[in-house]
Amino acid sequence: MKGLLKYLKEYKKESILAPVFKMLEASFELLVPLVIGAMINVGIANMDKNYILSMGGVLVFLGVIGLICSVTAQYYAAKAATGFAARLRYAMFTHIQAFSYEKLDTVGTSTLITRMTSDINQVQNGVNMFLRLFLRSPFIVIGAVIMAFYVDVKAALVFAVAIPILSIVVFGIVFANIPLYKKVQDRLDKVTLATRETLNGIRVIRAFRKEADEIQEFDEKNKTLTGIQLLAGRVSALLNPLTYVIINLALVVLLYTGAFRVDVGGIKQGDVVSLVNYMSQILVELVKLANLIVTLTKAMACASRIENVMQIEEGMGENVVQSDDNTSEINRCKTEMTDMSDDKTESQEAFVQFRNVSFTYKQASEEALSNMNFSVKKGQTIGIIGGTGSGKSTLVQLILRLYDVTKGSVMVKGKNVKDYDLDELRKMIGYVPQKAALFKGTIKDNICFGKPDASHDAIEEAISVAQAKEFIEKKEEGLDTPVEQGGRNLSGGQRQRLTIARALVRRPEILILDDSCSALDYATDAALRDGLSKLSYHPTVFLVSQRTISVQDADQIIVLDDGEIVGIGKHEVLLRECEVYREIYDSQYKEEVESHES
Repeated sequence: MKGLLKYLKEYKKESILAPVFKMLEASFELLVPLVIGAMINVGIANMDKNYILSMGGVLVFLGVIGLICSVTAQYYAAKAATGFAARLRYAMFTHIQAFSYEKLDTVGTSTLITRMTSDINQVQNGVNMFLRLFLRSPFIVIGAVIMAFYVDVKAALVFAVAIPILSIVVFGIVFANIPLYKKVQDRLDKVTLATRETLNGIRVIRAFRKEADEIQEFDEKNKTLTGIQLLAGRVSALLNPLTYVIINLALVVLLYTGAFRVDVGGIKQGDVVSLVNYMSQILVELVKLANLIVTLTKAMACASRIENVMQIEEGMGENVVQSDDNTSEINRCKTEMTDMSDDKTESQEAFVQFRNVSFTYKQASEEALSNMNFSVKKGQTIGIIGGTGSGKSTLVQLILRLYDVTKGSVMVKGKNVKDYDLDELRKMIGYVPQKAALFKGTIKDNICFGKPDASHDAIEEAISVAQAKEFIEKKEEGLDTPVEQGGRNLSGGQRQRLTIARALVRRPEILILDDSCSALDYATDAALRDGLSKLSYHPTVFLVSQRTISVQDADQIIVLDDGEIVGIGKHEVLLRECEVYREIYDSQYKEEVESHES
């Protein structure tokens, strides 16, 4: 929790004034039993109406002043707590935005969502209650005991016995609950994950009629969470009855002994009433304090979880890599193609170069990519093809430095990507991921997402090359057509074309299309590739696809199989000499012929 207190620094005034006004309220509240005692001992005993009315006026005055102090304290506590939570949430969101893909994979999306929402809300509630009650409740408990001794020392001995017993009960239950609340939050992560996965895959679940299985799985996780919550709730529920029993027993003893002493003249009736009021105040405040401690326990558990995320190092981790600059470019490819030589001249001309690159995902037992060696000249179009899980997307993500290589080096313009500032590196690259990601706004907002100041000509060129111009012009509002979150009001092909236009409008030096044409028909795909070849600024294009027809016109085609390069060359050469490429081509060609015949 200490690491999070820095977000409360801007609210020092509120953090001080809230408890101060609560202490003032408590001070006035401690005077009330004395006024009531005096009213009984003097006013009622002597039948002095004027005195009773004046003491009644004092009670009203104390009540009004106490109310003003309470409202003021509530205002400052709420302002400090909500401001603290807002700053913490912003800082956490900013921190998460700087995470590498590897860290996001490790932590998990559902966990981060829970930290950003439920956990921060719990911490906010804890701060609010702390400022309002943490000083007030102990102050009233201690103050009531002191005032009881001031009224009558012998009767106050009951307080001296009851308070330690109450403290043992309260803190014993609270400390027993701390680990339970941590388990509750951990189980909540799992329920959130199950909910998120189900919502994301709802179409697939319905298509395969797996609703019953998903409901059963969610029910099991939900029952586990409910069980732990019930256990924690039962332990917490012991607080109120136990404290009430102890306090009421103390009240019985106090009234019993007080009655005898009133008969013998050892104490006045008003003093007994004052002592009962102080005991009642202690009861109320101890119950509040118990509930406060439960709230703080939850807040501390959540704060610890938030701190764990905030302590994760931002950006890309430092990896120890081994590079070998003297290896040939493709001497480990199974087809032993030598279209790209490794002489010094070509190395100097290489715009993007993979040198002995291997990559392993964290906690994975095997390498996702092994011995990647190839170089690409500026302005070339490189096709990357292979079966599902062959490492195509992983390969292009290394260029962006979404992940760091495990071994070797990735060079862009003769410089290791690790030596680039990430902003500088990614400004050179236009990336279109496999899944088209659109944001709520307009079509123009989405196209200009990476370049808000894009000119009209740049936008027109981008949508024209991306084959999006035709369907945009058919919309009544054109570029100002609203786009729902995730592009739900657009078809799959329209979403893909807009994401391609978004990458093109930046006029990047390197354009990566990561299987981003899968929803396009062959004619649109061909028109897109033709448009890319006629771009005025000639970017270096990496075209990832599972269709041979999409990559067959590329300057070079890299064929991957199980994380290894098994062929590099042009379409015609690979058909003759690369078995993997030929199998992919034959399977797709036969499917296409059969579809035409049918």
